Parts: sequence; structure tokens; C-alpha cells
Amino acid sequence: MQQEVILALLAKEPSHGYELRGRLSQALGPLGDVLNGGQVYVTLSRLEKAGLVSSERTPGSPDRPDRRVFELTPTGQARVSEWLTEVSWPKPDLAEFHLKLIAAASAGIADPVAIVDAQRRELLRRLREGQLAAIAEPRGSDASLLLEGIVLRLQADLRWLEACQTSWTARRSSS
Repeated sequence: MQQEVILALLAKEPSHGYELRGRLSQALGPLGDVLNGGQVYVTLSRLEKAGLVSSERTPGSPDRPDRRVFELTPTGQARVSEWLTEVSWPKPDLAEFHLKLIAAASAGIADPVAIVDAQRRELLRRLREGQLAAIAEPRGSDASLLLEGIVLRLQADLRWLEACQTSWTARRSSS
């Protein structure tokens, strides 16, 4: 589990692990079914040790045990802000990028359309570099096949980012 995803979900409000797991499941839809619930708690423990979150025990009720509620520290908030501006493609997988957009929107800490735009600019830059390298490579070489694969992957990612922008722009319009 990408630590920044948990941090970004906590940017909205302090939460306990079960709430975070539920939000992740909801955000990922059927992909969330494979989410290991214990992984959320392990990640929260690591984040607390790193000083990015703090926790407090809240008393339970007769039918519910005590819970630990986690919240961001200022250092954790700074890490979320930094993560939201990263444009290191293809490092994040599609699910991670999707969660970045959802977390940014739900916490109101960044505009998902602006995040998509920043990623698009980075992908266009890399696409231009890949296309120039492919043109310079002799046709039929092993490297030309690899470069063609890189260019095709970037083009597919750009189409997906267009779909993301359309969806988030529509959400913004309906709000």
C-alpha cells in the first residue's frame, strides 16, 4: 500500500483504520476486494513511527472496542502536498493515480483536473522524447521495437488521462 494514499485519505479528516479501509474499497470498486485490511494497519503503524501521523485511543461502546483514530501531523500534511504535485510517470500504477485524484478531491487539498493536467504535460514531454529517439533509431533494430512500445504505452496513458479529465470536469460541473 502506497503510504501517500493513506496520508491523503487522512487529509480529509482523522479516521480509524476500518474507515480508511472502507474508503479505499469504495474508491477502488471491485479492485478493492483484493485489498488486505491488515496492510492498512501496518501502513498506519509505519506512518506513525515516521512522525507523519499521530493517533489517539477513543473509547468504544459495550458492543464496540476502543479504536485508534489517526490524524496527519504537519510533516504528514507536507508529504501529501508534495505527493499531489509529483509527475513521475509511469511510477504510479493506474489505481494509485486514481486514488490520488479521489483523495485530493475528497479532502479539498488539490484540484484533480490540475493533477491530470500536470501528468499530461509530463507524458507529452516523454512522448516527444520517445518519438525523437525512435526516429533516430535504425528501423528493425531491437531498440526500435522497445521505443515503439514506450511510445504506444505513453499514447494509451494519455488517452486514459483524457478520460480522467472528462470525468473530473463533469463532476466539477455538477457540483
